[in-house]
Amino acid sequence: MKITVDVDCTPEEARRFMGLPDLTAIHDAYLDKFKAAITDGVTPETFDAMMKSWMPMMPMGEASMTMWKQMIGQITGPKSGG
Repeated sequence: MKITVDVDCTPEEARRFMGLPDLTAIHDAYLDKFKAAITDGVTPETFDAMMKSWMPMMPMGEASMTMWKQMIGQITGPKSGG
């Protein structure tokens, strides 16, 4: 026998129903710092240090960090020195 139940609710309602914590303030603070870092001209090396300091417990392997460095490098592009 198979029973299917569809629940029509918002993600916020589902979070509350499941008893999960509201991490909106943490998420907003994280995004604000990330946006400020990019606006201020983050380099791949700065991004690497920033990510390690923000998420010391998160398992981020070397391949994952390389991908992020490449992405940030493409966003910032080569800067002409003068």
